[in-house]
Amino acid sequence: MKAKAEAQPVRLDGFKWALVIALIAVAVIGNMYFSDSPLLYRVVGVVLLSVVAVLVFLQTLKGQKLIVLAKEARTEIRKVIWPTRPETIQTTLIVLAAVAIVAFLLWLIDLMLSSAIRGLIY
Repeated sequence: MKAKAEAQPVRLDGFKWALVIALIAVAVIGNMYFSDSPLLYRVVGVVLLSVVAVLVFLQTLKGQKLIVLAKEARTEIRKVIWPTRPETIQTTLIVLAAVAIVAFLLWLIDLMLSSAIRGLIY
């Protein structure tokens, strides 16, 4: 009995995926077919079909997993301790100083290598 209960959502899942693909195809083909219609109508049609496709997608197994993932990600983001403004400014200044030092060193190496190659050529 339990095997039948688990097999049924998988079968319906395939139907839902087919419906999602069909809705997207209808949106694309309808947009091309009604290319003479005003843009506003076509945009509204595509947006409505896309919203329905997303709602059907969220009913699939992958959609449910996506919802769970989004909820868990939101929970994890709430746990993050964000830096204060002074910490952010200090870190930014340190990064800028490190970039300036590395840029200067690369410029110095480039200057020496170009002088050495110029000395070999002339």
